[in-house]
Amino acid sequence: MKIRSIHIYSHDGRRRNLQFKVNGLNVITGRSSTGKSALSEIIEYCMGRSTCNVPEGVIRDKVAWFAVIYEFAQEQVLIAKPIPAEGGASCSVCMQRRGAKLVAPEFKELAVNTDDDAVVALLSRLLGIPENRTEVSIEHSRDSYNANVKHTYYYLFQKQGLVANKDQLFYRQNEPFQPQAIRDTLPILLGVSSNDRYELEIKLRIAQRDLKLNAKLLEQARDAIDTSQQRGISLFSEAKTVSIISQEYQQVAADGVIDALRAALKWRPDSVAVDDGDRVSRLEDELSQLRKGRREIQSKIDAAHQFSMKAGGFESEAAEQKDRLASIKALPKNHQTGKWQWPFCEENLALGSPVAKALLDELASLEAEMGIVAGERPKLEAYLAELEGKVQEIVDATKSKEAELSAAIAANEVLAEMGSRNNAAARVVGRISLFLENLVSNEELALREKEHRRLKSKVDDLERKISADDSNERLTSILNNISSRVSQYIRAFKAEFSEFPVRLDLNSLTIVFDRAERMVPMGRTGGGENHLAYHLSALLALHEFAAQNNRPIPQFLLIDQPTQVYFPSEKVYKEADGSIQKTEADADLAAVRRLFKLLLKFTQKDVPGFQLIVTEHANLRDDWFQKALVELPWTKPPALVPENWPDK
Repeated sequence: MKIRSIHIYSHDGRRRNLQFKVNGLNVITGRSSTGKSALSEIIEYCMGRSTCNVPEGVIRDKVAWFAVIYEFAQEQVLIAKPIPAEGGASCSVCMQRRGAKLVAPEFKELAVNTDDDAVVALLSRLLGIPENRTEVSIEHSRDSYNANVKHTYYYLFQKQGLVANKDQLFYRQNEPFQPQAIRDTLPILLGVSSNDRYELEIKLRIAQRDLKLNAKLLEQARDAIDTSQQRGISLFSEAKTVSIISQEYQQVAADGVIDALRAALKWRPDSVAVDDGDRVSRLEDELSQLRKGRREIQSKIDAAHQFSMKAGGFESEAAEQKDRLASIKALPKNHQTGKWQWPFCEENLALGSPVAKALLDELASLEAEMGIVAGERPKLEAYLAELEGKVQEIVDATKSKEAELSAAIAANEVLAEMGSRNNAAARVVGRISLFLENLVSNEELALREKEHRRLKSKVDDLERKISADDSNERLTSILNNISSRVSQYIRAFKAEFSEFPVRLDLNSLTIVFDRAERMVPMGRTGGGENHLAYHLSALLALHEFAAQNNRPIPQFLLIDQPTQVYFPSEKVYKEADGSIQKTEADADLAAVRRLFKLLLKFTQKDVPGFQLIVTEHANLRDDWFQKALVELPWTKPPALVPENWPDK
């Protein structure tokens, strides 16, 4: 699997094509911020990764779709993906085409017809990744999974911040869960886990599952036989308690319990009358209305009594006042006029004064009012008698309704008791049914024991076949072979510690030098040039082994800005801008030339036909280097994205 071409599309339908040589060295050089580093992100995005890590800015604003044509031995595959939706960071839908020789589609032809999962499955199959499953022990929290094309990303990209990082050897190694994924899947990609082993492991898992299920059934059968007699007697006792054992089985011996329980399954519930719950509710409502009526009449009686008490008080006070005023009549009369005399009047002690007249008028008024009160009292007493009669009627009616309600509730309790008895009997019948269904005969137990022995023998046989596989020894041998080639590449780079044996440590995911006195991991070495040499040596050795042994790892490697370590500073490196003159003036020219010659030799002699893509700021005037240039140095323009493309 290699990169035939990369295509990007503008929002108004224009297309920018970037063609690569599928065999050999490809170099893209130029000034910074022209889109060189985005190439690896585009390739990865179109290999089935949903997350789009293409940098924000010009590319995201001006590009609508990305497309990559991947080349395999027998066919080409085009994968095109739209830029994530506004504000989004990922997109999982894409367009897929397959053919012997593909051309980039026109913008109007771009249409989603598949998704990332399908792309991953297709590329994995075309690469030849065998059916597999990572081996994860049951005590670990992570799940087993299939190795696929995504697990080759680690060995395909050396990005700007990684290429000389002393603490990180592989791409994405610093992300959560990725180091373990590398340890799990690299042995599969290197051919340590064979197809035969995978098939044996599948058969073993199935056999182990069947054995576990049969063992559980066998254990249940043995337990059922051990406890069936005691359990049967217990159920027989329960059945007698709820009266579902017929008379003929009441006094059976222990050996007749099973027959009695089978007969108990014929029990049918007694018919239960319908619970008249509506009648109880109706009586409760009528009783509530009677009590309400009684309260209303009682309030009227209380009001009448209150009125009577107030009237009696008035009558008593009025009588007392009348007696006091009546004393005026004890005064002497005028024999000539017949009127009472007022002893303190100046005119013959006559009674013509205003005071005497007022007193006499008051006396007459009191006598009239007292007459009215005395006349109303008989009516009030009759009204009270009528109300009290109604109260008595309501009391009698209430007692009657309460008696009816009590009888209805008692009847319902009887019905409920009958229903509970049926429910209890039904529960016992259910337990009896379950007991009889699970009752295991001696013949059935013998068959289950025979099946258990057969499955146990099958599991043992598969485990012996798998244990005979020398996977660990094969992995050690492969890593030793790769480590040997790493040493040769490090010597070719003339890096530090090249005189010591070196090994690729899969557990620590680093390069380790075995000095006589102590080992030295890459993280404890110094110098950016050395770290670059260690990175490239490990990856080139890994790809060399994969290519020579036909292992399913894509035969391309993209390296981003490796010569930065050969310039005095990052600032000077960026100012090179793809210029030959600045490269020759500022860089360690011998080291730059040695690096590219080594990469060119790798694609021509070590692994003929391997594809290397290098994005750079440096430039060399050598003919072989100029032939490796994909395009003229990018200086804006040209660049990855044309400046005249419109923004979204």
